[in-house]
Amino acid sequence: MKAQQETLQTVQSIIAKQLSIDESAVIPETKFAELGADSLDTVEIMMALEEKFEVSIGEGGAENIATVQDAADLIEKVKAASA
Repeated sequence: MKAQQETLQTVQSIIAKQLSIDESAVIPETKFAELGADSLDTVEIMMALEEKFEVSIGEGGAENIATVQDAADLIEKVKAASA
């Protein structure tokens, strides 16, 4: 299931803010590591996403995220499951 454009844009914005980088650098196919994110950054990004979307991703979910698109897709999956 592909995330909606609106979700993807919000995810991109949050990632850019967390990493203090330009939003244009955050494209769906980009891996967090390519953006300079370490494991702590990734945890902080996931926490910010959970807060923004009012969902709980959990440890297991976060481990499967490599790219920006993965994060957006996971948010939508979690939201759908809790709806």
